[in-house]
Amino acid sequence: MKVLLVLYSAGQHAQDEPKLLGCTENELGLRKWLEAQGHELVTTADKDGENSELDKHIVDAEIVITTPFHPGYITRERINKAKNLKICITAGIGSDHVDLAAANERKIAVLEVTGSNVQSVAEHVLMTMLVLVRNFVPAHEQYVSGGWDVAAVAKDSYDLEGKVIGTVGVGRIGTRVLQRVKPFNPKEMLYFDYQPLAPELEKEIGARRVDKLEDMLAQCDVVTINCPLHESTKGLFNKELISKMKKGAWLVNTARGAIVVAQDVADALRSGQLRGYGGDTSFPQRKY
Repeated sequence: MKVLLVLYSAGQHAQDEPKLLGCTENELGLRKWLEAQGHELVTTADKDGENSELDKHIVDAEIVITTPFHPGYITRERINKAKNLKICITAGIGSDHVDLAAANERKIAVLEVTGSNVQSVAEHVLMTMLVLVRNFVPAHEQYVSGGWDVAAVAKDSYDLEGKVIGTVGVGRIGTRVLQRVKPFNPKEMLYFDYQPLAPELEKEIGARRVDKLEDMLAQCDVVTINCPLHESTKGLFNKELISKMKKGAWLVNTARGAIVVAQDVADALRSGQLRGYGGDTSFPQRKY
């Protein structure tokens, strides 16, 4: 069996930290085991363009494994020429880099490691909220560049306490975000999701479900996106939806870049409709 790994290259960092598994050098720790079972493992970071290593090896690969941080986009065109492909695996959460319709037609299994990094993402969301609301980045950049205009920093520096916080999606990550925000004593915590939290959990967290997304956005000082990317969420935060948000709100997106329309977010930041945007993901993902 041929297994194709599409991972980022880490260079010296891979040697510094052998537990950095999701890179070409450390190969998710799979090579020794797979080869002991008689399987072939091909690892590459080269994934873009018709002449990429991904395109070369997907032709006869039976399993493709990639990550959300350096995704190999498994398009319909690639699936059509991958005659032996049986399984696409995400070493992480989210399979939006796979053409699910094409995979389904070919009966190719699409798998991911559900829940693998929910703690890390929830903490990252909270960190991003604090960085935005406290106006940390401009203050830091000003100071390291040799300046220190306290008024320029302080005029846009606020507290999470007393703010209305809302999450779009309240699954494993969204729930943990609300749990971690609670000690900051927000005015209220809201959530929008097709499925409500269990009553006892909702009561424990102190969150309130809002039936309409627009109604929730109009109330929130901080909105965090914690939903998956699919057809109904692609481009969800566009000019029209952002206009429904409370003026001067902060928007956090650690989900998928394609859930927001980048130009519309940029325009909202310039106009003041959004006070700040924090994201650790883009579409398409930047090349290494």
